[in-house]
Amino acid sequence: MFGFGWLKNFASPSELRKAGVLGMNRRNFSVISKCNNRRLYPLVDDKVQTKMLAQKVGITTPNLIGVVEVQNQVKNLLEIVKNYKEFVIKPAHGSGGKGVLVIKSYTETEFVTASGRVLTFSEVYQHISNILSGLYSLGGQYDVALIEELVHFSPIFSEYSYQGVPDVRVIVYKGYPAMSMMRLSTKASGGRANLHQGAVGVGLNIRNGKSLKGVMWNRPIAVHPDTHADLSTLEVPFWREHLLIAAKGYEMTGLGYLGADIVLDEFKGPMMLELNARPGLAIQIANGRGIADILKRIEKSYPKNLTPEERVDFVLKYGGM
Repeated sequence: MFGFGWLKNFASPSELRKAGVLGMNRRNFSVISKCNNRRLYPLVDDKVQTKMLAQKVGITTPNLIGVVEVQNQVKNLLEIVKNYKEFVIKPAHGSGGKGVLVIKSYTETEFVTASGRVLTFSEVYQHISNILSGLYSLGGQYDVALIEELVHFSPIFSEYSYQGVPDVRVIVYKGYPAMSMMRLSTKASGGRANLHQGAVGVGLNIRNGKSLKGVMWNRPIAVHPDTHADLSTLEVPFWREHLLIAAKGYEMTGLGYLGADIVLDEFKGPMMLELNARPGLAIQIANGRGIADILKRIEKSYPKNLTPEERVDFVLKYGGM
């Protein structure tokens, strides 16, 4: 497998292309524009629609507690969550973890976040108002706030992540899982599993879910900066189930190139958090290799017209080679 220094060996864009690195422009014009019809974007950009589609194809997602659509509904928050001790507030059209607020406990006047910060009702009210105004949405459009069940991440990963829920990102091309990584929250990322905010990315072997490389701020890393866990020992259980959720995203949305974010819940197993029609490219750094050649191989030599289960089994046997 390629090492972390491989990118430094190529000075020009043409050399990077020859090395199989997929750049932003090439991704947009040669992959996304050809594989993803823009009319399908709302299926993944709107988390409410995504949940409804997932339920139809039998993919588990966090339960939807309620939706706040207009300003005068914000005052009903306590009534909406009265049967839940903890919950998550997020924008329906958000991206990159922006606008997500995790509430671990609350009273009528105070809310305690996952990081232990105490917020007043007025502050939470303002946060939801900001969501409705489009502060966190794609393109700044007016949005709605989703109130979701909190995921109880598996204790298997407790030593690898700081406060937040770790998740698995799988890039899917023409229905085949092509490349994967695990994103681990850190103190720097504010408990969010977002690489651009300082989370740790760990490249995963697509055939078995075992760790390949670790990266933070695009630099190699061997141990988690906060928990000091050895990243080389990380292995994702129920790996076939993770890949199957990702593969089903193809039939579910019709998108030929997508990113599937999956979390392992302690009680419900692998659950789909969301799908992305424009997944980022940092996954290549976490894996220490480019994805372009993998996409080309899927295009030219992988079998056509297989079921999601058959595609996953093919990847488990031949993927990543």
